[in-house]
Amino acid sequence: MRHAQGRFLASELDDMAPDKARFHVIPVPYEESVSYGGGTAAGPAAILAASDQLELWDGESVPAELGIHTAPAVDCSGGAEAVLDRIETATSTALSHGGLPVLLGGEHTVTLGALRALHRQHGTFGVLQFDAHADLRDSYGGTPYSHAAVMRRAVADLGLPLFQIGVRALCREEVDCRAALGVGHLDAAALARHGIPDPLLPPDFPERIYVTFDVDGLDPSIMPATGTPVPGGLGWYDARRCLELAMAGRRVLGFDVVELAPMPGFHAADFAAARLVYDIMGLVQRLCR
Repeated sequence: MRHAQGRFLASELDDMAPDKARFHVIPVPYEESVSYGGGTAAGPAAILAASDQLELWDGESVPAELGIHTAPAVDCSGGAEAVLDRIETATSTALSHGGLPVLLGGEHTVTLGALRALHRQHGTFGVLQFDAHADLRDSYGGTPYSHAAVMRRAVADLGLPLFQIGVRALCREEVDCRAALGVGHLDAAALARHGIPDPLLPPDFPERIYVTFDVDGLDPSIMPATGTPVPGGLGWYDARRCLELAMAGRRVLGFDVVELAPMPGFHAADFAAARLVYDIMGLVQRLCR
């Protein structure tokens, strides 16, 4: 199948049948509730285009050996519920082929559709969130499906355990929500003061996890191309180390990279996001069950 939006690593790989690929890349160009800078609808296509510049060797392995299939982009017309239903369907399709869903956002709301599909198939699992923001508001901008409320939906509506890494901007409601719902966290300030702990996650955190990586979790010096940049974020290798410690020995059910808002003429951020996607694939290949 030909994809107007491109394929992940199309310059290096032939298109692969869904039932032959471990990784199912699902572009989701959804942008409805962004609250500062816009442009996330262009994120998936930018990541796919930048992936053509990746090397297959990621420094330790060749994740592409497990197979990569790129699905057609999700139709993001209509209201949030309709789009979430389509994301859920696309994720379920990947699962039906035995694939690991890899969502490319789009705003962070897209994560909820994937979590719904995985929850329906697997029951409870943990969510590992890299982000500058807690995204734990009950609603924002008049909608419970705002990007600022997506983790509240995961914890309060789906009952999924959540651990947050790199947060450095949250409101009092979110502080209270963390306490009330038992949300674990390793915020950016704690990382800067005390370094990265090992083990990273609580001993009772689920063995099966979903990883959601909002690119604004990275410091703006690395990732300026996002709608809500916050200073004091994660460095590249600190983020990699946190991913390694959290993922090692666990089973990753899926992951996403969201909130890239490409800047015309500035390719570094697009490439960083594509490299992040491929690096997480590599960690899944090398470290996970």
